[in-house]
Amino acid sequence: MKFLAKIVDELLSQNSDLSGYTIVLPGKRPIVFIRQILEEKNYSGFLPNFYTIEELIINIVDQQLIQGIALWLFAFDVYKTLPLIPNDDFAEFLKWFPTLQKDWDDILKFSENDEAVLQYMFDEERIKEWAQDLGDEEEVPRKKFLNFWRNMNIFLPFLKKKLKERNFATSGMITEAAKNKITEFAKNTSENFVFCGFNAFTPVEEKLVRNLLQWDKAQCFFQADHYYFDDERQEAGKFLRNHKLWKEFNDSRAFNWIENDFNQPKKIKIYEVSGNVTQTKILPDIFKDINNKTFTNTAVVLLDENLLPASLDVMHDIENLNITMGFPLKNLSFSNAVKQLFYLQKQLEKNKSSYYYRDIFPILEELPKTAEDEDIINHFKAQIEEKNIVYISKNLVTELLHDLSYFNLLHKTESGFHFLDALTAYCQKIKWLELDDIQYENVSHFENAFKIIKNQITPYAFDVQIETLEILINQHINSESIDFQGEPLRGLQVMGLLETRLLNFENVIMLSVNEGKLPLGNSQNTYIPFDIRKHFDLHTFLENDSIYAYHFYRLIQDAENVHLLFNALSSGVNTGEKSRFITQIEMESSHTIEHLIVENTSEPIVTKPIEFIKTEIVMEQLQKWKSKVSASHLTSYLYNPVDFYLSKILNTSEADEIEEELSVRNYGNLVHFTLQEIYENLIGKILKNSDLENSIKRIDEYINLAIAKLKHQPEFYDKGMNFIHKAIAKKVIEAILKYDLELTKQGNTLEIIDIERRFDQVDFYLNDNKTDKISFMGFIDRIDRLNGTVRIIDYKSAKTKNLVIKLDENNKSDYFHSNDRKQAMQLCIYQYVVENLPEFWGYPVETGIWSFAEAKKGIAALQFEKGNLDDAMTSIQSLILEILNPDVPFTENIKSYGF
Repeated sequence: MKFLAKIVDELLSQNSDLSGYTIVLPGKRPIVFIRQILEEKNYSGFLPNFYTIEELIINIVDQQLIQGIALWLFAFDVYKTLPLIPNDDFAEFLKWFPTLQKDWDDILKFSENDEAVLQYMFDEERIKEWAQDLGDEEEVPRKKFLNFWRNMNIFLPFLKKKLKERNFATSGMITEAAKNKITEFAKNTSENFVFCGFNAFTPVEEKLVRNLLQWDKAQCFFQADHYYFDDERQEAGKFLRNHKLWKEFNDSRAFNWIENDFNQPKKIKIYEVSGNVTQTKILPDIFKDINNKTFTNTAVVLLDENLLPASLDVMHDIENLNITMGFPLKNLSFSNAVKQLFYLQKQLEKNKSSYYYRDIFPILEELPKTAEDEDIINHFKAQIEEKNIVYISKNLVTELLHDLSYFNLLHKTESGFHFLDALTAYCQKIKWLELDDIQYENVSHFENAFKIIKNQITPYAFDVQIETLEILINQHINSESIDFQGEPLRGLQVMGLLETRLLNFENVIMLSVNEGKLPLGNSQNTYIPFDIRKHFDLHTFLENDSIYAYHFYRLIQDAENVHLLFNALSSGVNTGEKSRFITQIEMESSHTIEHLIVENTSEPIVTKPIEFIKTEIVMEQLQKWKSKVSASHLTSYLYNPVDFYLSKILNTSEADEIEEELSVRNYGNLVHFTLQEIYENLIGKILKNSDLENSIKRIDEYINLAIAKLKHQPEFYDKGMNFIHKAIAKKVIEAILKYDLELTKQGNTLEIIDIERRFDQVDFYLNDNKTDKISFMGFIDRIDRLNGTVRIIDYKSAKTKNLVIKLDENNKSDYFHSNDRKQAMQLCIYQYVVENLPEFWGYPVETGIWSFAEAKKGIAALQFEKGNLDDAMTSIQSLILEILNPDVPFTENIKSYGF
């Protein structure tokens, strides 16, 4: 720590006893390093006092700082006493006050008079509206802005008055109050101040430092470098150049220190990386080039805090690791679950009879749970998915989840206070579960937040709604982070850019050096326009850019090895543009820079078709399969042999998923099951006109029976696309019944023989001497007899395709090895089965498909233009032998799409 060591040497040269010094720092992190340096120098006296400059100013003013939730509640209590129009409720108030309060603090810190700025904002809006006819419409945006600043000119001065009455002050008010006390403080204090490593000051901080310098009660140590200090174009030196012009720095008091470290030899590597997380995967390769494997003088600086988990994942082999930066609480799973709980409560206010499954499932998945809870949740999800319940009734939720340990959180709460108590109790209870350290900290932070909010709200009389409570929680949590503990004096340091102040490292690795991350650019959350900020000398994004530029250059000026990584991919808000600070170094510095382009080299998981070899166990399963072969098995194999392997050999099945919109498969089932219900009542009858006419009248009744068979809730079909699907299904069913009715009206004899006819043990031989065989099994959707001809009918949702068979000696062996001919193959198997059933011997047999997509056309029959059924079965035999062939693996069908 070169800079800190230099300060300590200077102070020890002035006085061997440092107890008389008060060291003022930008942050508290350097204190531990100063102590280490003193220990290394065998310092044996009392330590100096340490302050941040904010703490020093608060001590001068002697006011109680109020911020966060406490300030928001106090401010709203004041706000509601004023006759303002509009007068927002607490939820609306919280949407604008935190941003306004930050602006107000800026005004108080940087301007001479906050009321003058507020009046200027109001006058600005009045000028914009000059000569315009606003009318009486209050919702006109321009009028809303005008009213807002009119109200703020009343509210903020009154709020300041009320805060002062209680001896409360915001950070801006403390700064304002310090203006009038600094001169007296500097004159009377007996302390000897040392200001270390500062760059930008607020006007009050500058006044404090300069007054102390004038009374010779302070000294300043800056860390500047000639590279950016001497060049007026370099924004990094903007503030330091101004400080050097202070009259307090003269021949008797030098401006310390301007060094020439940046131009010393350095190895700078710039990595253009394809991907955000991909940056972290490069870290192990960078670590290999670092000679000191304890990494004591190495820092990994994350400009995107969200990269911390991925970075830690690749650093698991590093023995000593110190994480200075915090990880945002809002990004953790328990935080997401809490957000979902509040969202659920708001939804329950709108819909008091049922739960939307997407509102409750994430909560059940993400909240910590006991083993008993896990069983209850799995049963609940299985029931909901099986019945495809999109909107779950409260009675069903109670029936299935009443034993859940946190079931009370899923109920509509009585009040915001009651919900806070329930959440606090839940956090206290789950902390006894086996949680990992990060999750435990996550829960503990929320427990503390719930208690703080409850305690802060209690003194006030206003009612807190769930929406208001949600905003409070979110505002609080968004500013919270989990702090990690480690050893700051040795090992690899992982930190954010601001944590590097005053510290120096030999090896610097910086991730996400992208425009928009460094610097942040014009992303200020403010109500005060840029030109007005400039007019009143408030900081704008330009000053913020200069501050970040200084931190960037200062960090690398003492480093020997610098690795700058940026994400070159454009996604979301990231433009894939490297930081302009990188471009500045490339174009302006004298260093030789090595450029590396790192592509995301992760290969696709599947580089070639999946293939499963037919092992002995697989062949054993295939032998079992031979006793129960269905036409659908063979069509599955044609579609994709791997699907056949997974479902028929491994006996796996796809997990049930809740359908918000009826799938093609279930649409087909709805029509199919309805037709089954209708025609089962007509089995064995020669149909009369009245049979079909009565069935048409009762279609709705039969559809409801089919819905029950699907285990769907009737309300699933009450609205939206599902209502339309149901209406289309009814039209299809009606078209089929009317087609049959037309046949009977024309004098045809139509008899329903069977519906969903099950068949099994229908043998089919695979060799000429009949020593090897398979047995067909399955269901035929409908068998009827039309004018003496037995018809085998298969229902399909899709349109019919390739039902005209053209078999000859050249194609017979592999005719049905094509997925395009699977419909015809299935009909051939059904015809073979029926012709082998004794009850149908002697009858002419016809097979066909009745497509729901073309219901009015009736049955599309299987036709043999060339060849016959025996030839077709020879081709099917060839397909079955291929499946049973141990030398032919199950190989995935790769679908190709032409454009």
